[in-house]
Amino acid sequence: MEHSGGHLDQDNLSCSICLDLLKEPATIPCGHSYCMNCITDHWNEEDQRRIPSCPQCRKEFTPRPVLEKNITLAALVEDLKKNGLQTAPADLCYAGPEDVACDVCTGRKMKAVKSCLVCLVTYCENHLQPHHDVPGLKKHKLVNPSKNLHENICSHHDEVMKIFCRTDQQCICYLCLMDKHKGHDTVPAAAGRAEKQKELQVSRQQIQQRIQDQEKDVKLLQQEVEAINVSADKAVEDSEKIFTEMIGLIQKRSSDVKQQIRSQQETEVSRVKELQEKLEQEITELKRKDAELEQLSDTEDHNQFLLNYPSLSALSESTHSTSINVRPLRYFEDVTAAVSELREKLQGLLKDKGTNISQKVTEVDVLLSESEQKTRAGFLKYSQVITLDPNSANRFLLLSKRSRKVTKIKLEQSCSSHPDRFTDWYQVLSRESLTGRCYWEVEWEGTVDVAVSYKNISRAGGLDECLFGFNDKSLSLHCNKDSYTFYHNRVKTPVSGPVSSRVGVYLDHRAGILSFYSVSETMTLLHRVQTKFTQPLYVGIWLYDDGSFVEFV
Repeated sequence: MEHSGGHLDQDNLSCSICLDLLKEPATIPCGHSYCMNCITDHWNEEDQRRIPSCPQCRKEFTPRPVLEKNITLAALVEDLKKNGLQTAPADLCYAGPEDVACDVCTGRKMKAVKSCLVCLVTYCENHLQPHHDVPGLKKHKLVNPSKNLHENICSHHDEVMKIFCRTDQQCICYLCLMDKHKGHDTVPAAAGRAEKQKELQVSRQQIQQRIQDQEKDVKLLQQEVEAINVSADKAVEDSEKIFTEMIGLIQKRSSDVKQQIRSQQETEVSRVKELQEKLEQEITELKRKDAELEQLSDTEDHNQFLLNYPSLSALSESTHSTSINVRPLRYFEDVTAAVSELREKLQGLLKDKGTNISQKVTEVDVLLSESEQKTRAGFLKYSQVITLDPNSANRFLLLSKRSRKVTKIKLEQSCSSHPDRFTDWYQVLSRESLTGRCYWEVEWEGTVDVAVSYKNISRAGGLDECLFGFNDKSLSLHCNKDSYTFYHNRVKTPVSGPVSSRVGVYLDHRAGILSFYSVSETMTLLHRVQTKFTQPLYVGIWLYDDGSFVEFV
């Protein structure tokens, strides 16, 4: 049995109540067939009305028919099952709740495969077949199945909308051309689609470019996160090591002081005890002498007294001073005072340096933060004083006294030869090298270039290797009275934005960001470069005509 025939049989042998193949098919008097249980349950629910009817044609039966199994239909169903066609082929499956259903199918609808924009009908595979076979239908425009075909019909004239009105930017039908849209700029819908398709393509390209740019930024931020974590971990490790060393030094000094105090304590105690012993010996001797003198004093024999007195009355010289000066109890208090003084100095030092350390921690600023700056004041935090290097200036460039202004003059100046001097191009570099985050502004007049360059840019000759913006060592913004142009490595990029006599330049060397701004009452971003800088940068100025000047402000 062929699949298409099998599918038709299956469709005809389905119960319109349960939408499945007939089970114990029963045919009622009007000719329609149902599953025995389905029609019985349906009529049981209708018992309130007492008049059973056909769910499809609504014909009523009085009295309620006696149901019998339709043996022929049952045999056909069994035959269909044996051929394995109970389930519809994948391309002819039934439409689910989320699918687009065929507009032609009756009963249980099949899943649509195409919609016709001419017929404004959606077809399943079977009902679409004429569009493949009939010559006239072959020319119809088929698209993926849509639930919104009704939107292609004009709500005013019930005609297919095949025209696009450019004036009102909406689809219309032919009758609308003679009605509301008479005299409007109109084109066929296909042409309108082609125009919009080009706009859509541009929008997509812009979106894709933004996606690429933001994916780059996400990568950079991820690298920044990793760098922050590595740097923070190293700082914690190094700080702990340094503080441990400091604690070790303090502990060693504490141990040394303790040892010195104990050693001095032992020396002083030993000296005092030695003196104490001598004094105690003298006291014993003096007591013995006193006892002898007392005994002599009690002698009644005058001659005996006078005879013994000279030997007993003589006193030996004392080995110590007659009086001992005992100082107030301040033996090692000076040491304590000195240690206390050290503690106070250390506390002060830790407080000052600790504040400095905390400030350094809070000053850690690692994000690509140009986007954070919303005002000129935000950029001025990174202001960099720029002065120009006379040894690099072309002989037709005149520098001001402070080397903050350069002017192109007619007459060549007499200058010493120097390997840093630009010989052919009217250019000059700054003295200062730029790393980290820097911002500077210039006032300009005439036709000038404001650039940044590596120091090893070529100086001698008129080749591009020496010219700002025409090699891989420099980037340059060309300014004239009408417009700006950005140059790098010989690539010219037109720049839009308001022309101002003041230009601001922001550099984040580590993040690889270089931005140029038009500065007036507000700041307008002219051009932004995201790259990687491998050396310190120097500010470069290139003047074109006599009288042109650039001044750093």
